[in-house]
Amino acid sequence: MNIVANTEPRIRDIKVTSNTITAYLVDGRIVSVPLAWSWRLSEATPAQRAKWRIIGDGQGIHWPDVDEDISVEGMLHGVPAHRPLIKNRIFNAPERGNGKPSAKRSHRLRGTQRPTAKR
Repeated sequence: MNIVANTEPRIRDIKVTSNTITAYLVDGRIVSVPLAWSWRLSEATPAQRAKWRIIGDGQGIHWPDVDEDISVEGMLHGVPAHRPLIKNRIFNAPERGNGKPSAKRSHRLRGTQRPTAKR
């Protein structure tokens, strides 16, 4: 007779404080990570952090109000969620009259020189 035990880590409950996200696993382990690992949860209100649900039979947690998902694997392996980079930061200036952003800064990389004309 063979008995197959599920060895995948699964979450049974969580607790979110102003500093940590703590997952209580089915097998008795407790995993805690800094709240700062999730920039969305760091910026959420306590009420938004309190509204969560376990997803995928315990493989993760979802916060619908902030559209955040954290997996137990990510918590165990130390994988924080990085804030996405803002594309084209140069064009955050007010628009010109033609509907296009005004780019007052050069598109050149810092430290590069403009070619000089020969005299």
